[in-house]
Amino acid sequence: MTAISNGNYFKVRGKDLYVEVYGNADAYPLLYLHGGPGESCYEFSYHQAERLKEDFRLIAIDQRGVCRSEKIQGNEHFSIDEIIMDCEALREELGINRWALLGHSFGGYIALKYATMFPDSITRIVFECPTFDFGLSSRSLLRKMGEICKEEEMGGLGEKCFMLADSDSTAKELMLKFIEIRPEIGEKGMKIHVHNFSHKTDYSRYTDGEWKRFLERSNVHVNRLIGGGEMFESILSSLKKLKHPSLLIRGQYDPVTSKEQVMRYQEDVAVANVLTFSNSGHFPHSEEPDKFSKSVVEFLK
Repeated sequence: MTAISNGNYFKVRGKDLYVEVYGNADAYPLLYLHGGPGESCYEFSYHQAERLKEDFRLIAIDQRGVCRSEKIQGNEHFSIDEIIMDCEALREELGINRWALLGHSFGGYIALKYATMFPDSITRIVFECPTFDFGLSSRSLLRKMGEICKEEEMGGLGEKCFMLADSDSTAKELMLKFIEIRPEIGEKGMKIHVHNFSHKTDYSRYTDGEWKRFLERSNVHVNRLIGGGEMFESILSSLKKLKHPSLLIRGQYDPVTSKEQVMRYQEDVAVANVLTFSNSGHFPHSEEPDKFSKSVVEFLK
């Protein structure tokens, strides 16, 4: 199912923010927060905008400095809080009193921080394969990569992954090691995050040159977040502060939302629901798109 882009630019806190809006203006507002960091909303909108726009006023953004949004400059202050403040300013700009959040992966991290900073702006939250602790997620990712290496008879590299996962390295060190090793297993590395390859994303809306330019912007966003280090602070303790009804959607084969994080969510969140998609990895919204949209509608409506 292909979404027709409803993209536009909003001047938000001095920066051009790329925003897509789908559905009726008086429908239940839902903000999509992409992961990565630096992933963009393109892939989500491609698979879900047409499915969700009948029930929601779906707002999907490329976060500050990502892909189609204005580039972050070298002397510009930037942090996770800047992303959250952008969301708040956009909510006011769109005339929305309160909205629901749908945060994928790192977007789930942002959604939890947003809900604790501005609880009165949020109605409900859908966490899709979130990370609340980059250390736990990175260890789990390294173990998954180790398993794939063993399957592909790359035993030495697999052992290296397992040793790193069990080491006392910091969250930042673990993530950087994962990023460093990942290219060594080539296309097989897709299996770390994706289980069901049935639903492809068409990226031909933009040229290769445009995607290259978008990637360069996103890399600045990612490098600034990694350099700042804030994203490596665990926010698992914030789950106890979450009073909004929430749903955690996880893929059975997703390594990012590790078992420890699912357990903490179930134990600490006052109104918590967990759905496990049996034919998905890290992207239920594109691996099982119809089931995903139905689950979101049922929970939010």
